Amino acid sequence: MKWNADLYDQKHAFVAQYGESVLELLDVKPGEYILDLGCGTGDLTQQIQNKGAKVKGTDLSPDMIAQAKEKYPEVDFAVENAADFFTDDKYDAVFSNAALHWVHDQNGALRSVYNSLKHGGRFVAEMGGKDNMARLIEATRLVLQNHGYQQQADAKIWYFPSVAEYATKLEEHGFRVTFMAHFDRKTPLQDGDQGVAKWVTVFGAQYLEGIPDDEKQQILAEITQRLAPHYNEGGQWYADYKRLRFVAIKE
Repeated sequence: MKWNADLYDQKHAFVAQYGESVLELLDVKPGEYILDLGCGTGDLTQQIQNKGAKVKGTDLSPDMIAQAKEKYPEVDFAVENAADFFTDDKYDAVFSNAALHWVHDQNGALRSVYNSLKHGGRFVAEMGGKDNMARLIEATRLVLQNHGYQQQADAKIWYFPSVAEYATKLEEHGFRVTFMAHFDRKTPLQDGDQGVAKWVTVFGAQYLEGIPDDEKQQILAEITQRLAPHYNEGGQWYADYKRLRFVAIKE
């Protein structure tokens, strides 16, 4: 997926803002060496460094990393694949916010994270959990099917696991799970009734691939209309986020 880093920063800053509470769970100690996996445009990476850690931020998107380097030139950023990376210098902790659900090769990601940590190191993350954005996904697929775009409707964009599913995966890769929670987090969308269209355009762009622009706008309008009874609360629109947050230790 190709990201628009400027649009991401302008309209979806909530991703990093909500991630600040995950940073509290990370509990950074001065001098620790920490990886921010799927760092986006680097806002949380920079906060980790400000807490006294030596930090590296990585993302698969060159556009995101370019934006991060421009915003925070004093921080170490690199383009890396979360499902396949290696480091000789082991990390005290790996941190990830709102990134793991984009990784289709979860076994590769967990293997890479485990191998990159020191013994006793911690993996602290938040990702989309089971039924995250379920209403939006259902509405989007239905509208696409109605317009004859079955291939787009069938696109597998994200991985949203349950507690049992992901705890099992972590344990299979050698981690001891010390904390895990699956919770609702109703998330405000910007720009009123345009918020759904902007969310789909940024995060669900694969649903719209190959669709002419005029029909694309009609499809987005129909998706918005279907979601209005569930998302529109007196003019403020909210998305049905469900998050999975965890701490796992390499023993």
